[in-house]
Amino acid sequence: MEIMRESLRRGKPLLQSSKRRYPHLPSLGRFNGRFEELIEYSVGEADVRQCLIYDTPARNARLIGVEYMITPRIYETLDAEERRLWHSHVFEVKSGMLILPKPSAVPEAVWEAAETKEMEQVVGLYGKTYHLWQVDRGDLVPLEGVPQLMMSFTKSSQLDMVKELQERDDRFGVDRKHKAEIRKDVEEPSVHEDADSMWKGKDAHDQ
Repeated sequence: MEIMRESLRRGKPLLQSSKRRYPHLPSLGRFNGRFEELIEYSVGEADVRQCLIYDTPARNARLIGVEYMITPRIYETLDAEERRLWHSHVFEVKSGMLILPKPSAVPEAVWEAAETKEMEQVVGLYGKTYHLWQVDRGDLVPLEGVPQLMMSFTKSSQLDMVKELQERDDRFGVDRKHKAEIRKDVEEPSVHEDADSMWKGKDAHDQ
């Protein structure tokens, strides 16, 4: 099952003002052993982004999750137990997994420059994502009460990149290998040792 995050402002993948950004960010996440495509709408100030996750890009999309993104400055003020609930975005950015779909009217070179600039910001952010509604198993409403923590991928050995991303790339007309190539110069920040706990054998959410 594919879960997609969709912009509330359909048709405007990246709107910017002096204080807020509204990126539409297709990527891939892991939830209870499943791979799920994610398309994200986010809004917020410089240190905190608030993101809504939907199951489809259609107008009748269901809100099935939320993600918060914070800067290292905020992350480092959290206690150790809380820090283990957050994931990094370095691999998603550097691998080309995370993209901004290009509006048809924007030239490719112009969009790539804008996308890379956005990725320079996202690469250093930490995210905490909760899955609220398991529509993939047919739930008509959110059930079970307790939201489920999701984590992001941190290296290529954790998934089959071709199998999981090729359909996404074809649909949006992008080449993740090309994305990775043009992001080679995006500075790779150090990731705090407490982040990405799922991949370190630290089950911070008792799943």
